[in-house]
Amino acid sequence: MSKERLFIFDTTLRDGAQTQGVDFSVEDKRQIALALDSLGVDYIEGGWPGANPTDTAFFADRPTLNRARFTAFGMTKRAGRSAANDPSLAPVLDAAVDAICLVGKTSTYQVRVALEITPEENLDNIARSMEAITAKKREPLFDAEHFFDGYKVDSDYALSCLRTAHEAGAKWLVLCDTNGGSMPEEAYRIVSEVKAKLPGAALGIHAHNDTEQAVAVSLAAVRAGVRQVQGTLNGLGERCGNANLCALLPNLMLKEPFASQFETGLKKENLTQLTHVSRLLDEILNRAPDRYAAYVGSSSFTHKGGLHVSAVAKNPQTYEHVPPESVGNKRSMPVSSQAGRANVAVQMAGLGTDGDKPDLGRLLQDVKRREFEGYSYDDAQASFELLALRQQKKLPAYFTVDRFSVTVESIRDRDDNLASRAHAVVELTVAGDKIRNTGGGNGPVNALDAALRMDLGK
Repeated sequence: MSKERLFIFDTTLRDGAQTQGVDFSVEDKRQIALALDSLGVDYIEGGWPGANPTDTAFFADRPTLNRARFTAFGMTKRAGRSAANDPSLAPVLDAAVDAICLVGKTSTYQVRVALEITPEENLDNIARSMEAITAKKREPLFDAEHFFDGYKVDSDYALSCLRTAHEAGAKWLVLCDTNGGSMPEEAYRIVSEVKAKLPGAALGIHAHNDTEQAVAVSLAAVRAGVRQVQGTLNGLGERCGNANLCALLPNLMLKEPFASQFETGLKKENLTQLTHVSRLLDEILNRAPDRYAAYVGSSSFTHKGGLHVSAVAKNPQTYEHVPPESVGNKRSMPVSSQAGRANVAVQMAGLGTDGDKPDLGRLLQDVKRREFEGYSYDDAQASFELLALRQQKKLPAYFTVDRFSVTVESIRDRDDNLASRAHAVVELTVAGDKIRNTGGGNGPVNALDAALRMDLGK
């Protein structure tokens, strides 16, 4: 049985740039675009040429993509102007791109309040704009803004906007849940009705996450008949974000009924890059990854409870819905106060102690006692390893601190403010040699650290 093709449209560089706290440079955009192309998405929306210096520079020197269609974003022409003479649209039409995606109103309320024009003028704007893209020999896409809200109020007009765009050459009609308030059941019903009334049109979905359901809305729309899915890496986007491709892609490729019915431009080996690409984006943005993100988070396949670890050690399917390797992630079984013997056994096996098994129970109780006292081994694998080696008497004695002393004195700084200065003296035995070092710092710990570092590590 042949599968239907689903097309993946990434708008990280355009809609994702509207995320509060996100500010891409030209080089950031280039690096992300190349990563997306390697991942295997079909369309990469790079931004809005002419809207800001960054996007203008990015499109002036477009990245070399191997498979994705480089796409420019813009809006339909304004009433009273031709497409060629609209200062917002002209740079988009002139951009060296493969496709152009224009957003246009499909809600009578939005046309009246936001654009302050008549519904008929809006239809003309849509038609002339799509025709202009076709004349430029670019692939035309129409983002039907506020479509779901508009359809609920005046379905005839919302459909007339889609029909106008389609007849004017739009290859894709993308239904946008712009305010992010639609429920999955609503999306399924409305997409089904649109599919029935426009049988020859190729439909897409663009969902926002204001009700934490952008992924669910997108999946419902796919079941109802859309064949293009728009989203962003890590769910970036205005307000609460867009549909998260890092969840959508594995859902479409690994979960039923989608995996059996559809194929995307990604192969299984491409999907194993997903965690890397997700974390690359966060690295570029200089922010910590969401450790609890589905599929790609560092906690997505972390098993902390002893009963869970015991079962996972026998068969990972007991507590994992997909193999972590399928999305490029990895399994983790940290040791903590919630752990059981299985956690400790797994960690000790990783240390290569099979031939000399430690007292797992005693080590586990030691961990729990220390965590009760305030220590934390959950994210401190090296500390656990040191504890285990020390208990087994396998921890090498690299050095011994024989004695130390620290003095702290008050001094006046250059601005005559009272400050403190610490001085430490440390006596060590390193490889049988007696060593005496001194160090200064702005506190006792800093001073001791400075003194110890004088010879350790040489």
